[in-house]
Amino acid sequence: MKTAVLIARILLGLMFTVFGLNGFLNFIKQPPPTNPWAIHFFTGVAMSHYAYMFFAFQLIAGLLLLSGYFVPLALVVLAAELANILTYHITMDPGSIAPGLLALVLWIVVFAGYRNSFNGILAAKPPVA
Repeated sequence: MKTAVLIARILLGLMFTVFGLNGFLNFIKQPPPTNPWAIHFFTGVAMSHYAYMFFAFQLIAGLLLLSGYFVPLALVVLAAELANILTYHITMDPGSIAPGLLALVLWIVVFAGYRNSFNGILAAKPPVA
């Protein structure tokens, strides 16, 4: 299990580091979306500069996963990122959801390995300090 978690952590870290960097350097060209709603969505994201925050969180979380430091923090950040990615693909571009699903599976494997770090946050009624 430790080996599977390590491999998943490195693959997930590489995935988000590369795509986070791509958001700033644009070395992987993407075809424009065909759905008019997706075009409006990306126009709003680009014009508001929200994309920079989105890509910065991807890059930082990816680097944390690759380094092995603050892995639970990276998983929390990527949970929000994955929710956005999967929501976009489910609602506006279901044909290209495969990379998002792969990232979700890798995230689940890494989360399973670090689940003890989330004991307090997942408690129904945690004790008050």
